[in-house]
Amino acid sequence: MAITSANQLELLQTAEAVAREKMIDPGLVVEAMEESLARAAKSRYGSEMDIRVSIDRKTGRATFTRVRTVVEDEELENYQAEFTSESAKPYFLAPKPTQNAVWLRDGAPITEFSGAAQVGDTFVEEVPPVEMGRIAAQSAKQVILQKVREAERDRQFEEFQDRAGTIINGVVKREEYGNVIVDVGRGEGILRRNEKIGRESYRNGDRIRCYIKDVRRETRGPQIFLSRTAPEFMAELFKMEVPEIYDGIIEIKAVARDPGSRAKIAVISYDGSIDPVGACVGMRGSRVQAVVNELQGEKIDIIPWNEDVPTFLVNALQPAEVSKVVLDEDAERIEVVVPDEQLSLAIGRRGQNVRLASQLTGLDIDIMTEEEESARRQKEFEERTQLFMDTLDLDEFFAQLLVAEGFTNLEEVAYVEVDELLVIDGVDEDTAAELQTRAKEHLEAQARKALETARELGAEDSLIDFNGLTPQMVEALAKDGVKTLEDFATCADWELAGGWTTENGERIKDDGLLEPFDMSLEEAQHLVMTARVLLGWVDPTELEDDTEDDDEEIDELDSADEQA
Repeated sequence: MAITSANQLELLQTAEAVAREKMIDPGLVVEAMEESLARAAKSRYGSEMDIRVSIDRKTGRATFTRVRTVVEDEELENYQAEFTSESAKPYFLAPKPTQNAVWLRDGAPITEFSGAAQVGDTFVEEVPPVEMGRIAAQSAKQVILQKVREAERDRQFEEFQDRAGTIINGVVKREEYGNVIVDVGRGEGILRRNEKIGRESYRNGDRIRCYIKDVRRETRGPQIFLSRTAPEFMAELFKMEVPEIYDGIIEIKAVARDPGSRAKIAVISYDGSIDPVGACVGMRGSRVQAVVNELQGEKIDIIPWNEDVPTFLVNALQPAEVSKVVLDEDAERIEVVVPDEQLSLAIGRRGQNVRLASQLTGLDIDIMTEEEESARRQKEFEERTQLFMDTLDLDEFFAQLLVAEGFTNLEEVAYVEVDELLVIDGVDEDTAAELQTRAKEHLEAQARKALETARELGAEDSLIDFNGLTPQMVEALAKDGVKTLEDFATCADWELAGGWTTENGERIKDDGLLEPFDMSLEEAQHLVMTARVLLGWVDPTELEDDTEDDDEEIDELDSADEQA
């Protein structure tokens, strides 16, 4: 096939037809044609040459050109596509460019030819069109098809990437190893078996509604992953059924699901006249029932969200009644006390109710009965009473008085203001002074013993004399192999204070070396950074700059809160 004899407009007509069919830009099809023609021309003129083809977007005329670029002498590798400034002189010094040829510099034609060609200049000359044989034509066809497929995949990826996080309607095409392949219009999505609700089964041609969970670009084309078990699927369904959520008057703050069985959804209203729970339930339950039907009868508890975590948790544990809530914000754990007869209801079948409440609040929840909580408190009372009896040489009654007044350890007795001891019945100033003396003597004895043990374990003076660590802390560090200030400076804050990590969706406790001494992450971080400064590892001015930046951010947040 000769390009010169072909109908030039046919190229543009073919490009437009293919672009309409595949719903892609016609320019991409024309570029694919240019590349295929250039490949065919290289097979005719030589693969070493830089042959380029340009198709006029109005007339369809294909222009074949040979491009040669000026490079440094030492960079010359391809004599067919490159030349040096010296070898370019016969072309560059001509009074005018050869017919059908032009010199370009920075993409613009050169008009002044004084001097020599510069590195980066290109010499472009037109060459005769090629005759395309059967093999060349087949190769050109393959290039065009490949480019069209790539463009179609890019178009699909961009389209569905923008729709990720939304609900889409599709038609079931087939089922493969439990995974459902869904026709979603201009592409196919996959609903994996672990993303289906319960034991859902579908037949070819069934209509299905899914949540677009993820869209990935892969070599075989964009992969659209669908889900019906994602919490976001329920949130989007409520957004479709409840106009107030769509308009932003009501916001869904959290969703927790046990797909196909039960779910909890927390909502808040920004309009005092609108009840968020009632709006989501709808007239005679019509709105929530529509969502339930879509989710194969999944029971849904709609809960009012509250900024106060204990209050929110009490709501989340419905229908169980809660007697008492104890929140540990540092550990992100919460203890809930319920009446004995409410325990099974609070936990739910196979722990479902408490598990969903934990997912909803983002806290680990420990549930105990009033009887269990009373027994635990009694045990703690007895342990503290025994502590004071053993260390302060007190009788049981007097030790119980200390515990009843809220004293939990020797440090509190030794260093509390005397007035706080005088409020105890039967304690005068002399008795208070004697109590504090006994407590201090016992603490000093413990410190001496801990220091001796630490030295026996190899703890050095650099660690023992470090301000902020007690002898008991040094002993605990030495037992774990931290014996010098350098060892201490290499520790992470969570290694000292402890923390929580999440593995496979479960929160796991990491015990800290100094956690028994109630050391916080902030305190641990401060001690470690101080040690690094003393060792010369960190410039203290950098720490000051970071502190100033943090203070400025805090001031800005405080100012914003005041304005709000």
